[in-house]
Amino acid sequence: MKIVKITLATILTATALFAGTYNVDASHSNVGFKVKHLMISNATGKFDKFTGSFEFDEKSNTLKSLNGVAEVASINTENEKRDGHLKSADFFDVANYPKITFMLNKIDGDTAYGKLTMKGITKNIELDLENNGSIIDPWGNKRVGLELNGKINRKDFGLNWNKALEAGGVVVGETVKLNIGLEGILAK
Repeated sequence: MKIVKITLATILTATALFAGTYNVDASHSNVGFKVKHLMISNATGKFDKFTGSFEFDEKSNTLKSLNGVAEVASINTENEKRDGHLKSADFFDVANYPKITFMLNKIDGDTAYGKLTMKGITKNIELDLENNGSIIDPWGNKRVGLELNGKINRKDFGLNWNKALEAGGVVVGETVKLNIGLEGILAK
């Protein structure tokens, strides 16, 4: 029994040597989205304020954990009137639900599975994961780049506002495409 405990401790210690916690560098990362507008074009946007961290295993070159928070009040579609509408109770209701959160559950190949919470509603989602590798920057910091892409239905999260168009269709599409690019710096 003692040998089993020593072996297990050795394996856990060796794994910890290769895994590191990375803090998201918001100035070199992006939490973006796009959604159909009037059924013919895309409205794009991002959240200017967000935080996050992830654990990355250097030996297996795999993501082990990821947690992130976006500040809804920082939504930016480069249209002040639209941003105000998105912050209102018609959409995100920022006064009552100021944050969007994501927590990774597991990785299977190039697919990341996690829980996304918006407007008080939590749903399991799938995202395509692209590992962009790691590098030592000019200042000696270890960095890892990741990209996550996927689709969600905004109505699943209580973002239901819409208007029918006379010619058919609606003002805002239901499918929201997510594009999240993360650059993390190894925590010291």
